[in-house]
Amino acid sequence: MADKKPTYYITTPIYYPSGKLHIGNSYTTIAVDAEARYRRLMGNDVFFLTGTDEHGQKIEEKAESLGKQPKEYVDGMAKDIKDLWKLLEISNDKFIRTTDDEHEAAVQEIFDRLLNQGDIYKGRYEGWYSVDDEEFFTESQLAEVYHDADGNVTGGQAPSGHDVVWTDEESYFFKMSKYSDWLMTYYKEHPDFIIPNTRMNEMVKNFLEPGLEDLSVSRTSYTWGVPVKTDPKHVIYVWIDALSNYITALGYASKDESNFNKYWPANVQMVGKEIVRFHTIYWPIMLHALGLPLPKHVIGHGWLLMKDSKMSKSKGNVIYPDTLVERYGLDALRYYLLKAMPFGNDGNFTPEDFVAKVNYDLANDLGNLLNRTVAMVNKYFDGVVPAFVSGVNGPDADMEQTAADVIAEYHDLMESLHFSDALSAIWKLVARTNKYIDETEPWVLAKDEKAGDKDRLAAAMSHLVASLRVIALLLQPVMTHAPKEILTQLGLSTEPEDMQIEGLSLAGLPVNSHVVAKGTPIFPRLDAEVETDFIQGQMTKSDKQKGRSAMAAAANAKWEPENVTLDLTKPEIKFEDFDKSEVKVAEIIEVKPVEGADKLLQFRLDAGDQQNRQILSGIHEWYPDYEKLTGKKVLAVTNLKPRKMRGQISQGMLLSTERDGKVTLVIVPNELNNGDVLG
Repeated sequence: MADKKPTYYITTPIYYPSGKLHIGNSYTTIAVDAEARYRRLMGNDVFFLTGTDEHGQKIEEKAESLGKQPKEYVDGMAKDIKDLWKLLEISNDKFIRTTDDEHEAAVQEIFDRLLNQGDIYKGRYEGWYSVDDEEFFTESQLAEVYHDADGNVTGGQAPSGHDVVWTDEESYFFKMSKYSDWLMTYYKEHPDFIIPNTRMNEMVKNFLEPGLEDLSVSRTSYTWGVPVKTDPKHVIYVWIDALSNYITALGYASKDESNFNKYWPANVQMVGKEIVRFHTIYWPIMLHALGLPLPKHVIGHGWLLMKDSKMSKSKGNVIYPDTLVERYGLDALRYYLLKAMPFGNDGNFTPEDFVAKVNYDLANDLGNLLNRTVAMVNKYFDGVVPAFVSGVNGPDADMEQTAADVIAEYHDLMESLHFSDALSAIWKLVARTNKYIDETEPWVLAKDEKAGDKDRLAAAMSHLVASLRVIALLLQPVMTHAPKEILTQLGLSTEPEDMQIEGLSLAGLPVNSHVVAKGTPIFPRLDAEVETDFIQGQMTKSDKQKGRSAMAAAANAKWEPENVTLDLTKPEIKFEDFDKSEVKVAEIIEVKPVEGADKLLQFRLDAGDQQNRQILSGIHEWYPDYEKLTGKKVLAVTNLKPRKMRGQISQGMLLSTERDGKVTLVIVPNELNNGDVLG
């Protein structure tokens, strides 16, 4: 009887479907996919989970702004994400949605268990809440606090830069504080629970040592969520609903818990560093309260930065994966993302670096190695690969040792999900194989008629093919097309049983393989200037545009005088009074209706001096398609005293014109810099 395969359960975070996913979002899923593929190649019984987090106030408001029901909205977004994962050839075993009936029923059961055992109690929440972050904050946790003229706190910004609103409502609370000491002890006893260790240090210093507060786990101010069975006016708040997906996807708290019993606890849960706290404080405490084992490892990876700033639609520095796949192929994107992200740290995406890695790593180093090898085997041995003979001469023996060292290093790095380093290890073998051609000089051996030269030439060809076979097999978790293309050109089998990587070595080269008559380059070289400009042009706005001066832009701008109304009915003011006003160019980052107000639109703007300035303007009736304003640049009075409207803080005024009862915002050229002062 065959030995039972060891199980391996790995998860991505579940993605919030509030917008199109970019390459920063895609990195996590591609990384987890690479590990899942590696584990399958190593003979593991793998369960790979991904999905979407679809409840909450933010989704409810987003759907309403689009004139849709929440379920209609999330259905469309979930389809888009599934389509993206299909494009990226993600090999997940399940895609969970928190709107799945089975998940919702299990969440209600989990909530009731915690409630009945006294870990959840009813209370009242009063404090600051960020809709965008779906998180509560104390005043001391806010990055910025707004005050009125009397010094009273009127609002503020969360650490993310999103505005907070005062919330006062009945709520159920989870006794997080009860488990603070237990979690601290668990961290000490399991030092590799959070990877890298710097993330654990952050959790201890920033959250455990100051003391955990009980966590609000229900809301009554919106309805788009899972209702509490015994108190349906409450919907179960995001953390119990979303985090529990990792066990409900396996059937926990359902009639069939066989998968849960088989795969839990998870081997690895990979998340971005911005949500490490929820997965390493809230999640383990929830599991412990339920009497369940914890995941073996939670990995908090860094961000993929764009010129040292986080990728963000509001900053206009976003690039989408489908754009790169369509133009350069999937393997180039998957390779780049996993190579560009150092383990545990931030990575940097630039068009120049992307093109360089495709040209030098893929086209030059790997692609050219394959082309040269195929050509030489065809030329010197009529396409038949000679039998592999180990250690004929110094370079052969050194190649074999390099390959053995690389294979061992590769396995260690893939076991620990160090993808960038694992690729660097493979490229050591790529570099060594290219050097081997120069050392053995096959073209010289082919001309000489000395005794043994033919054998040395045969050994050189077999070592080249054997090395490329090893390289192709090791690349399988990262690249989904090139490995088979390499093996096909080498005349080697691409059947699954022939592509396993356990016990891999150069000496495993099959006998009597044939190469193709003429190989096709698997990675064509790119025109660096053309492709760099192309990628830059795909971003929402380019650095070239931002770099142009406001003066030059204004000189070239076409102002339309008929759009400006001069109202001479107002009393004259002195220049000194007018000069007190500060009017700046501001870019609209986001716009949405104000809840409970028919006329008000809530703008978030970048005016150069303060991230995410919020201004409320009563122009909704003239801009029913208000979303089209996103990305436009307007003029804003930025030194007005903030005032409160409908529970929201307005920090200025947008300039507009009025004709025949129609109000029109003053839109200025995009070439003007955010924060330029009108004067």
